[in-house]
Amino acid sequence: MSTSEAEVTVADAPQAHRFEARIEGELVGFASYVRDDDRVVYQHTVVGPAYEGLGIGGLLARTAVEDGIRRGVTVEVTCPFIKDWLTRHPEYQDRVSGTPGA
Repeated sequence: MSTSEAEVTVADAPQAHRFEARIEGELVGFASYVRDDDRVVYQHTVVGPAYEGLGIGGLLARTAVEDGIRRGVTVEVTCPFIKDWLTRHPEYQDRVSGTPGA
């Protein structure tokens, strides 16, 4: 399956402290966080093995980072996947704590 065959939706699930990626309602990945009024820390990203390589992790990373920026809070990343994603997206690096250029 490719992401062009089925629409991937990413939504904040604050009760679960994560952004969730779903295809036709099925949970296929998530990016977990800890968030308060001043800061968000993105800790871990998981994509189901059947959905790896389809860009879902990148979509989760982009959605999560942009949400933190939009909220105007300090954005910190401890998740290795999102840290790696940020190296390929320098346009976000000056907005995220602990990345090159920040």
